[in-house]
Amino acid sequence: RGQVRVLLNSSQLQLNGIFVLFRVVTFGLNAFTLRYLSRELIGVVNVRLTLLYSTVVFLAREAFRRACLSGSTKRNWTKTINLLWLTVPLGVFWSILLGLVWLHLLEVPDPSVVPHYQAGVVAFGLSAIIELLGEPLWVLAQAHLFVRLKVIAESLSVVSKCTLTVILVVLYPQWGLYIFSLTQLLYASVLVMCYVIYFVMFLGSPEATKKSFPVTRVKALLPNLTFVNWKEARLTWSFFKQSFLKQILTEGERYVMTFLNVLNFGDQGVYDIVNNLGSLVARFIFLPIEESFYVFFASVLERGKNVKDQKQDDVAMAANVLELLLKLVLLIGLTITVFGYAYSQLALDVYGGSMLSSGTGPDLLRCYSLYVLFLAINGVTECFTFALMCKEEVDRYNFVMLALSFTFLCISYFLTRWHGSVGFILANCFNMGIRIAHSTHYIYDYFKESTYRPLTGLLPSPFLVLVYIISGVITGFSEVFFCCDKGWMARLIHISMGALCFAATAATIFRTETKLIHFVRSQFLSRYMKKGT
Repeated sequence: RGQVRVLLNSSQLQLNGIFVLFRVVTFGLNAFTLRYLSRELIGVVNVRLTLLYSTVVFLAREAFRRACLSGSTKRNWTKTINLLWLTVPLGVFWSILLGLVWLHLLEVPDPSVVPHYQAGVVAFGLSAIIELLGEPLWVLAQAHLFVRLKVIAESLSVVSKCTLTVILVVLYPQWGLYIFSLTQLLYASVLVMCYVIYFVMFLGSPEATKKSFPVTRVKALLPNLTFVNWKEARLTWSFFKQSFLKQILTEGERYVMTFLNVLNFGDQGVYDIVNNLGSLVARFIFLPIEESFYVFFASVLERGKNVKDQKQDDVAMAANVLELLLKLVLLIGLTITVFGYAYSQLALDVYGGSMLSSGTGPDLLRCYSLYVLFLAINGVTECFTFALMCKEEVDRYNFVMLALSFTFLCISYFLTRWHGSVGFILANCFNMGIRIAHSTHYIYDYFKESTYRPLTGLLPSPFLVLVYIISGVITGFSEVFFCCDKGWMARLIHISMGALCFAATAATIFRTETKLIHFVRSQFLSRYMKKGT
């Protein structure tokens, strides 16, 4: 079992390396492309047209995916594949219906600023249909844990899309939405072709025979006259009724922007870019921590039991880890909030030029830096809460989340009317604040009958707080005097001031949070070294 775990860790590290490499390449290509595009064009592509694409794809396949990936892989795959092919006509239906809405009921951008909008709507709808052609192959691969195929296919399709975008934007900037129409079609085509080529080569091979793969011929992947699995069909219908609500809540901000016209296309474009930049921290730092320690808490403590009925050694270990984990993400979040305020404008100027660093962009990223602090705390508190909640508590929490999501959409609308695109981030902060309050209340109640108080992890030392305040003041004045229109020498001085303040903050953390430093070394650095060797 230990050898298998080592092999899995090694394989996962390789996949993560490939994924990060492609992400870095994509990040660089996007940064280059931004200097050749207008805010309005980015807003139409990244919000309006991407919302059309994601809505079609979600409504056409989400219910099928959830139904067909439930249960064992030992099933009649011919009937399951037949059922999955129904996503294509369903995708055609949604593409036509929503395409008409996008063309005739929503505000059409000015053709002199964003040309070829109609072609963009058609192309993004068509790309959704092309992607659905690979749905049976995707589910088959996912059910049999072909993780490498998924990572490589998605990475190649994204890099192909970004590369063609850069070429066309530089050579033919006047094409407008034609550029993004072609690249979106390329993305969907490359993604589907990766799966097709793989399965054409895999089926009938010695490897497939060795694994007793349930599908033996390529012809078996095509739709035929065999009936579908009616149990899966009924389950699909049950999930389908939920998918409308889930999609609205998932893409709530974009629907508010698109249907209520609270922001112009330029502000939508800047908001989307800043939102994607800010979320990098959550995806690459906080999400792996949450996923790893959710498994830890779920394995150490028994779900549904109160603290007195648990093994006290396990309770002590879980409380200690939770306290240190809260302290860790709190300090990461505070560091990003404090230094993000003074360096948002510089970061946006380096990444996207004056198109991002002027106007609302810096204020958006500053607010997002604060939102990262909320994300950090909420991730860990909910991680522990979800690991311990019983089924009834989870059901009640889902109902609360539903009500909270609708409240968030309403608050987003009013705050955006009042304070522009910053209102969306303020609404997100309010939403996260309520969720943090719920989770911390659960944690407090859980441990109140014990001697452990893990929520003290949310209280940094007063001296460290003072250092954060001083660093924030110094870097704030540094931004006023040296950034960002006073030349590169002034920028270097501003960066140097930030580096000195950051070094002072890090040194203070090492002096005041010795227990946390030991925890990080034992839980993260030693694990990384073991995996590396």
